[in-house]
Amino acid sequence: MAQPLRKPTEPESTAADHARLLLDLLGALVAETRRAAPPPVSLDTRLVEDLGIDSLARVELNLRCEQAFGRRLDDARLAEVATPREILAALRIAPGATAPRPVAEVAAPAVFAGSPEDAQTLAQVVDWHVARHPQRVHVSLLADDERVETLTYGELHARALRGAAALANAGLAPGQACALMLPTSLDFFVVFCAVLYAGGVPVPLYPPARPSALEDHLRRQAGILANCEALLLVTVPQAKPLARLLEPLAPTLRGVLTPAELDAEPLAAPAAREPDQLALLQYTSGSTGNPKGVMLSHAQLLANLRSMGRAVGAGPRDVFVSWLPLYHDMGLIGAWMGSLYFGVHLVLMSPLAFLARPSRWLRAISEHRGTISAAPNFAYEICASRIDGRELAGLDLSSWRWAFNGAEAVSADTLERFAARLAPFGFDARAVTPVYGLAECGLDLAFPPPRRGMRVDRIDREALMFAGAAAPAAPADPRAMDVVACGAALPGYAIRIVDRAGRALPERQQGRIQFRGPSATAGYYRNAEATAELLDGDWRNTGDLGYLADGELFVTGRDKDLIIRAGHNLHPAELEAAVGALPGIRKGCVAVFGAPDPRGATERVVVVAETRESEPQRRQELHSRIQTLAAELIDGPADDVVLAPPGSVLKTSSGKLRRAATRDAYVDGRLGAGARAVWLQLARLALRGAVARLRQWAARAVQVVFGLWAWAVGLLVALLGWLAVPVVPGLTRRRRLAQTLARAGLRLAGVRLTLEGEENLPAGPHVLVCNHASYLDSIVLGVLLPPRYAFVAKRELGEHWITGRPLRALGARFVERADTARSIEDTRALSACLAAGESLAVFPEGTFGNAEALLPLRMGAFVLAAQAGVPLVPAVLGGTRRLLPAKALLLRPGAVTLRIERPLAAGGFGWSDAIALRDEARKVLESGTAGRSGA
Repeated sequence: MAQPLRKPTEPESTAADHARLLLDLLGALVAETRRAAPPPVSLDTRLVEDLGIDSLARVELNLRCEQAFGRRLDDARLAEVATPREILAALRIAPGATAPRPVAEVAAPAVFAGSPEDAQTLAQVVDWHVARHPQRVHVSLLADDERVETLTYGELHARALRGAAALANAGLAPGQACALMLPTSLDFFVVFCAVLYAGGVPVPLYPPARPSALEDHLRRQAGILANCEALLLVTVPQAKPLARLLEPLAPTLRGVLTPAELDAEPLAAPAAREPDQLALLQYTSGSTGNPKGVMLSHAQLLANLRSMGRAVGAGPRDVFVSWLPLYHDMGLIGAWMGSLYFGVHLVLMSPLAFLARPSRWLRAISEHRGTISAAPNFAYEICASRIDGRELAGLDLSSWRWAFNGAEAVSADTLERFAARLAPFGFDARAVTPVYGLAECGLDLAFPPPRRGMRVDRIDREALMFAGAAAPAAPADPRAMDVVACGAALPGYAIRIVDRAGRALPERQQGRIQFRGPSATAGYYRNAEATAELLDGDWRNTGDLGYLADGELFVTGRDKDLIIRAGHNLHPAELEAAVGALPGIRKGCVAVFGAPDPRGATERVVVVAETRESEPQRRQELHSRIQTLAAELIDGPADDVVLAPPGSVLKTSSGKLRRAATRDAYVDGRLGAGARAVWLQLARLALRGAVARLRQWAARAVQVVFGLWAWAVGLLVALLGWLAVPVVPGLTRRRRLAQTLARAGLRLAGVRLTLEGEENLPAGPHVLVCNHASYLDSIVLGVLLPPRYAFVAKRELGEHWITGRPLRALGARFVERADTARSIEDTRALSACLAAGESLAVFPEGTFGNAEALLPLRMGAFVLAAQAGVPLVPAVLGGTRRLLPAKALLLRPGAVTLRIERPLAAGGFGWSDAIALRDEARKVLESGTAGRSGA
């Protein structure tokens, strides 16, 4: 039971004493942050909206409360408190502070030989480890300072199979998206693997950061859920009521589950997935109204993990200590998947645990003998400047050989101070490793040489600004820019710098960074516009600016953040940092961007800086000092300086500036709009959901009416065909009559047909293979193809009294799929058809489902083409799945396209030749269906 709250200097103290002390602490902290007199602070002052207390300031506040009251807030409560009154209430029930416990070294993990080099999917990686060492600890979660939860490979496998069965029972089919909105926990890994074993595609989402941002958070997640067409959302029980508000805004969402509900009889066999099928949709941190979900296949992720692991020399002796969020690619792919593949022991804590007490990160590395860890630059800055020296006592960081720095701009000054401060505790400065990567590459792209440490390039500021040249600066140049090297491209990857026209630039010339490699994404899911901006042939645009020197990459900024004024290229980051250091301005809460200039073709430079200053004279002084800095750093004053209240500068979930979103708010006049009350946000979301639900009902009513009309038309046409076709003399005439009836029926049902590439159809006999997506497929092919094709169908259709009569009249050929002897006999009969000059139309998948991915292709069509020595013609059908999905009863109107590709020829008559022909045809079909939603 918690003891009464007391000040350390008084044996007895009153609530008023506690309140005064806390308000004094807050006032001092705000004054330091603003470097000016603090505003009035009361018990009901809002920490975020009124004082601008961000996550990093909360860290400092918690440390000071611990020193003053002898109490500290737990990690979750630290993130939730909104006013000083709530802090006092939380402190009264908080545990008493204790001195840092002595560092206790944990035993090193056992070593094993080999790695899953033959694995082709992430699930097979888990299977590989389970088959060899199921009892090996995969993840140790530091739940608090004393409690450690562990997850072995065997436990992960068993729980994931049960979860996969529950997901399948809830309707998740292979290829469908399942969203995960979970905090850092062992459940996250279980659910992620459960989705993989069910054949689904995991989509990590981040949980809401604070109540005041609830509406914006759920709106952003609704956009992602709608874009990825998620069928299910898995979240914690506390968030389930809120998550249900998303259902009307995400039309495909069919259920919200919790990890505890994912418990069913284990799957007998996990769903089969191919290496080139989707393994992950990783949405970029800035995804809002235009979500950008990076498509990463199993093969792409494994290629990047293997290349990264070889560069690092990762293995079972290593220990990766991480607090990075699991919804972020650096934490998900770099920390977890890398550890999963190479058998590295992952020691994990939540981001809240790190922010509440940053020394936990260093202590975990020391205790668990961590060899690898990674963090953005701000974490190194906290360790370099904010941790109390007493919390470092007893640390031994000599095991730390890779200290990766990425995900945001790297500061040479920060890393130098970090290394110097921790050197007495065994930290080797050569472990400092700035790296470069992005989700579009699977994560990692550039690595420096091992154990080299940081390389800094001092360049001439004016040369970069006016000529885009990264010329070395003179030794005594006070305006030189320091740019940190991120290393050379990983083996198998390539990096180049291009100008605006896409022409390659020489070394030390700034331009757009492009890359290519085995893990380069094919694009963004269901976002053709963003994908077109990403792709440049086989190169990918990173969106960053930089230059190469001695084969190494130096990043100078974001392309979209570059401001072009009067022909000068202006980078905002340096000015933002300088303005953030001014007294009265909130550090890290400054955005510099370009806005349209209505008077000309150039851009206006706008500086938005958060401040609590209200005195006119003081605000004018800040304005003047900002303009002085602008003149020094960007060779001219800013066109507009906005001194805005806290919360005006927008950021991503990982703390990155959202300059584009802040610019939009500035242009639209929404800058500095205060946060709404939580009840009002929920009411607005509920209203938006109700409107969306009404629209869905209206659309559904129209669809039902039209679907019933299509059924009536279809039944009438089918009846006419069933009666008339079989009695017409001549096979060609029967086929033409069936075409006429089917074309009329489809036209009346609102289906618009287009045939492309008809010139690719050979004049002689051949085998045409087509992707299968809907019950409409055979009807569409029958209408669009010339009437010289015999369709190959399963024997059950020929034996049914409804379908058998018209199919036999149209010359369909039937094959047996279960009886091997009968199947061989049928194959010989089909070979005879080809020899007699007849062409065959085949759906080699044999069936179809809800997932858009191509199913495994049966060998029959390819063996026929190879043995008969006839061409094989791939045909890509697009649109039928959208009009009549699997298990749907009502047809929708829309467009359908059949594209005939160039014929393929087998290299011989044998089985291996047929396999090669199948593989080549599969590439053509997948290329044709990729990016065609509803194919």
